[in-house]
Amino acid sequence: MRRPQLSLNAAATPVIVTNAEGNMRLLRFVPAMLVCSALAAGCAGASATSGKTSIASQSEAAWTLRQDMRKLWTEHVVWTRSYIVAAVAGQPDAQNAADRLMRNQEEIGNAVARYYGSAAGQQLTTLLKQHIAVAADVIKAAKSGDQAAFKQADDRWQQNAVEIADVLSKANPNWPRATLVDMMKRHLATTSTEVEARLKRNWDDDVKAYDAVYDHILQMSDALADGIVKQFPNKFDTNATVAN
Repeated sequence: MRRPQLSLNAAATPVIVTNAEGNMRLLRFVPAMLVCSALAAGCAGASATSGKTSIASQSEAAWTLRQDMRKLWTEHVVWTRSYIVAAVAGQPDAQNAADRLMRNQEEIGNAVARYYGSAAGQQLTTLLKQHIAVAADVIKAAKSGDQAAFKQADDRWQQNAVEIADVLSKANPNWPRATLVDMMKRHLATTSTEVEARLKRNWDDDVKAYDAVYDHILQMSDALADGIVKQFPNKFDTNATVAN
């Protein structure tokens, strides 16, 4: 049976300990993730403090882009959560959630391709699908308590996050590489916290973790959209949006 292709990003290796009964369990994930708040603050000069961009000042086209990007990245974390819930519980719909999540990566790549070409869009799609596929390995290893397998999967996950940041930063000078790496790793860290809470069946922390995931992805999405507007002002017909 095909392994679910899902990726969860964790920035640091979790601690797995053995209790008195000889059972291994996940003690914690150390945050290290993908990223968004830093991107919102430092990427593309698009934040309120650095780029003086505001929703109110944006043209209709810029506003539409921001909303479209929010929809895509919201779906990214929504379907990731659906997969986490199903995979941790061993439910049969995990594969369906993984398949839908993979389609979301294609949709994000297609959105980027409108500005940077089909080759760039496909490159991003490929990396995002790897991000999802490795996440499935991260969850599987964390659930089984296999520390060696977890570290191996997490290392691949972290490297993939850097590769995504590299591709994006080369496409748009308003997306600094360091900021993107930080955002991506923040994304992985918040997702890891979500997985940890689910595995521990700590439902209060589970809800809080997903709130953090969602807040961060909106910040990241807005920073990416604002960077596109800043790079291609003529496509959005507004001077206010790109004012410095």
